[in-house]
Amino acid sequence: MVAKKRAVTLVEMMVVVAIVGAFVFIAIPSLNNFFAVYHQQANAVARQIVTDLRWTRTLAITNAVSHPAGYSLQMVGSSPYTSYQVVDVNSGTAVASLTIGSPVSCTGGSIFTFGPLGNLLTGSSTTPITVSYQSKTYTITIISATGIAKCTGG
Repeated sequence: MVAKKRAVTLVEMMVVVAIVGAFVFIAIPSLNNFFAVYHQQANAVARQIVTDLRWTRTLAITNAVSHPAGYSLQMVGSSPYTSYQVVDVNSGTAVASLTIGSPVSCTGGSIFTFGPLGNLLTGSSTTPITVSYQSKTYTITIISATGIAKCTGG
């Protein structure tokens, strides 16, 4: 008696390939959405830092008489930074703080102190802040003479 050899038919193979193809067809757009969320998170962190730099500058100008040493935005931790805080330089008290969520990376300048005229004071960082996730990078620069902050990139 001759033993039968067991093999996979062409139809069975095509069914398996079709099922795997359907899973890939479903998974690829989901992965794109997954990465888009983190790109948006990097954009949101960069915009929040710019907003808080502008607010810090406004605090320094509007409270110039009572707080002549100004206000400072200080990055916390070693680069890449994990958070930052807005500090009243006179008292050393943190006025506000924000945590930078992973996987967004934030590097660059660490201390930006604004004086009564809204300009960056001596000792402030001149290096721009870089916020990034994979290929998306945002650069935040501050003009020393005026203290104006702007964000570019994306």
